[in-house]
Amino acid sequence: MTKKVDQQSADNIRALAVAMVEKANSGHPGGPMGGADFMHILYSEFFNYDPTDMEWAFRDRFFMDAGHLSTLMYAQYYLLGNYAKDDVANFRQWGSITPGHPEVDVKRGIENTSGPLGQGHTMGVGAAIAAKFLQARFGDWMNHKIYGFISDGGIQEEISQGAGRIAGHLGLNNFIMFFDSNDIQLSTSTDEVTTEDTAKKYEAWGWKVITIDGHNHTEIRQALTDANNEKERPTLIIGKTIMGKGCVTADGSMFEGHCELHGQPIGHTGADYQKTLLNLGADVENPFDIFPEVASYYKTILEKKTAQAAQKKATIKAWREANKALSDKLDFFFSGKLPELDFSAVEHKAGLATRVASSNVLGYLADHVENMIVSSADLSNSDKTDGFLKKTTALKKGDFSGGFLQAGVAELTMACIANGIALHGGVIPVVATFFVFSDYMKPAIRLSGIQELPVKYIWTHDAFRVGEDGPTHQPVEQEAQIRLLEKLKNHSGKSSFLALRPSDSAETSVAWKMALENQDTPTGLILSRQGIKDIPSKTGSRYNQALEAKKGGYLVKEVENPDVVLIANGSEVSTLVAATEILEKENKLKVNIVSVISEGLFKQQSQTYQERIIPKNKPLFGLTAGLPVNLEGLVGEKGTVFGLDHFGYSAPASVLDDKFGFTGEKVSKEILNYLKAYNNK
Repeated sequence: MTKKVDQQSADNIRALAVAMVEKANSGHPGGPMGGADFMHILYSEFFNYDPTDMEWAFRDRFFMDAGHLSTLMYAQYYLLGNYAKDDVANFRQWGSITPGHPEVDVKRGIENTSGPLGQGHTMGVGAAIAAKFLQARFGDWMNHKIYGFISDGGIQEEISQGAGRIAGHLGLNNFIMFFDSNDIQLSTSTDEVTTEDTAKKYEAWGWKVITIDGHNHTEIRQALTDANNEKERPTLIIGKTIMGKGCVTADGSMFEGHCELHGQPIGHTGADYQKTLLNLGADVENPFDIFPEVASYYKTILEKKTAQAAQKKATIKAWREANKALSDKLDFFFSGKLPELDFSAVEHKAGLATRVASSNVLGYLADHVENMIVSSADLSNSDKTDGFLKKTTALKKGDFSGGFLQAGVAELTMACIANGIALHGGVIPVVATFFVFSDYMKPAIRLSGIQELPVKYIWTHDAFRVGEDGPTHQPVEQEAQIRLLEKLKNHSGKSSFLALRPSDSAETSVAWKMALENQDTPTGLILSRQGIKDIPSKTGSRYNQALEAKKGGYLVKEVENPDVVLIANGSEVSTLVAATEILEKENKLKVNIVSVISEGLFKQQSQTYQERIIPKNKPLFGLTAGLPVNLEGLVGEKGTVFGLDHFGYSAPASVLDDKFGFTGEKVSKEILNYLKAYNNK
């Protein structure tokens, strides 16, 4: 096709981006105007997908990092027929499908939610890892590409260090990223904040780096050709572009490359809205129209893409016919279903730390779940994900036959990669670190919740009993932070997160069962470092009793007409058991004990069930190794919670238990003091 229509197509994207922002009176027009040439060439000539089957599992995928450039995507996908004119005209409006930052919508081509800079391209790295993992199991015909798009801001975000390092180290040649290098940020030019050599940085990480004029279509084509032919490395295409490419003033003079064009309608800057539309070839009266020549060209593009996809599908069909068992397994992986699993078969010794019980479960899963990638932030022998690693091998360049990702010390990167693995599909991502370091992961955890991704988080060393490591390593406030997500609904109306803190080995097995069966939201398992005395079984199998944890909370000890109901989760449940032995023997009290593995899940049960387990007309005492707010919503106004209101200290765990009042004897005294005050009201 002629250069003229290519230029018209890019200018059409620019005009649409300008018009969307101007009508909304909100948005970022300058960047999309700079990136339009790359997007057009990528999608018209290189990007492989099926316009008639947008969720085709073996399509190329595009991961946007710079979510503020959403109009670039909406304009491009409008040309491809994924959006209607009214959709782009209602950019950023209530009820529209074109929000200010793109939200995952695979049927329209949006592979990931983005906005917080740095996370989008890191999710792309995760998708590339998933694709390599699957390719190693099903054959080289699975050769789709993952494309990323990053801006100056994303390059600067610290997470780019982890993403760049891991992608280069693993040799992800299926990952191709365009860096829209226009040297302009929201409030400054880039030379005011950095002097680093981006090309050398990525080359040092093991990337192929190509620097081009980001508006030269010939150079874009060659760069994408070279990137697609690369066999050993991920590719970074540095496209030198111009912020606000095509903007003009009222007198028709050029007004490009200015910082003010970044984050506001161009009509609020030195540029003129109508003259810019005219300069780009748009109809001022109908700015949301697709240019006639462009519409005709994109019709042929869609026909070509459909035909190419049909050829690829024919190749896949032939492979399926020749490899029936593998074909069935591939479909099973992408179905999201689980194989038959018997968690009761996982054996635990008495008194284990729940992290060790989790290790036993992971060893079982390594033998029974073939499409799982477990990752640890340089802690596999401490967070006990080595239970999985011992049954497999680590992923490495040229060999993705294993199932363990050694992420290094990069918790946020690791969590974002897990989100990308989940978005790709076909693979179950699990990530692990110490609970206190969930602080590093919060931005990615939040996007897990927003995107409704079934990522499994393992957090060990769950309380002040980390001991000698001191306050920096003792999670006190982390559980309260994570449980807030159980109170926050996602756009499907469900709790955005499932947080599980099991009380012993049996509950840990059940927690893993709950985590794997939860495919609607992310799940976190909060696990102990220290050994925990197993909860006595009321009758029969402790595991069968622990299955009641699937309701979020249940009675681990029950008597008729109790004098007090004690509530906890995690290791504090066994402390309540110890306290109860004293209360029953010395004070002749009748006591019920409730294990609430997840308050969010418990609150979803019927009111009848909730009140049977935690009756409002009884004294309610909660025990938590974190902030009292963890349980205050369960004990109500008449109840009380004994917890911490201070950071930890460096000392052996047993000493801290005594000093902080978390022994059976000291907790029993706290309960007696509470009952005295309760009965005197």
